[in-house]
Amino acid sequence: MTANIDRRHLVQGLAAATALTALGARAQATPFPSRPVTLVVPFPAGGATDSLVRQIAELAGRELGQPVVVENKPGAAGVLGANHVVRAAPDGYTLSVLPEPVFRLPHLQKTAFDPMNDFSYVIHLSGYALGIAVRNDAPWRDWAGVVAEAKKRPGQNSYGTTGINGTMHVTVEEMAQRAGVRLNHVPYKGESEIIAALMGGHIDLGVTAGGIAPMVDDGRARVLVLWTARRAPRWPGVPTLREIGIDMVANSPFGIAGPKGLPPAVVKTLHDAFRKALEAPATRATLERLNQESAYLDSEAYAAFARERYETSRQQVQRLGLKPNAQQ
Repeated sequence: MTANIDRRHLVQGLAAATALTALGARAQATPFPSRPVTLVVPFPAGGATDSLVRQIAELAGRELGQPVVVENKPGAAGVLGANHVVRAAPDGYTLSVLPEPVFRLPHLQKTAFDPMNDFSYVIHLSGYALGIAVRNDAPWRDWAGVVAEAKKRPGQNSYGTTGINGTMHVTVEEMAQRAGVRLNHVPYKGESEIIAALMGGHIDLGVTAGGIAPMVDDGRARVLVLWTARRAPRWPGVPTLREIGIDMVANSPFGIAGPKGLPPAVVKTLHDAFRKALEAPATRATLERLNQESAYLDSEAYAAFARERYETSRQQVQRLGLKPNAQQ
């Protein structure tokens, strides 16, 4: 009797083990992705980042055979996506756009992430044609005019950016510091809010990217200076920072990353899909409309770029004497 029971237990155990092995094999054989991928955009809908990333996400989803669902998480100078993705499972189903402040804020305050250790870098995408815009009825025709006014009325002229210690804010502060003037910073959650405030007369200057283009084209706004390496073909009359005597380029580059520990095969699958989407004619048209260019880097090159950007951000924080934002 005992022998029969033991034999029965042995058979049942072998059957269970076989079932588990088969289940594990099926799980390993399940191709990635087998369900939708979430891509966090840490800015509001309607801005330059959102417009471009939605275009790329749609095309990448076709390549992957699963939707890439964009989820907007604006605020905190663009780091809420990093805060979200660092807690996600390393399975490739949760990704985020990483803007430049991800590499700056850890030098200023405690953050939920370490950009050197907590992300799997997938692909670098682009940078912005950032610049300073004004309404067409503003009295300033160039940056020199803004500086002259600021010297007469220190701290009275306001400018809007996407948040304290973001690239927009830091660059204007460096420009003002070099000119010996003081401006009044007003933070917003995204470019669309900045443009609305600028056109509504709530701020004097707006730091914007491609989102301001329709207002410039129809004569309601104008761009005083661009922060790009060279003049934008769309606005050949607008000078760069270097052309007005400020040796800087501030295009706030960004890419896509997931949590640390993503399997190399998953990273490759994601990279390949997003690269095809970035190089598609429809995406090139969107980039042109936004006054942006592709700045493609593969996963390994993007990780190296992140290390370099982290160090240059540390130097910038020290040079400008930046302080943390207590509200972030």
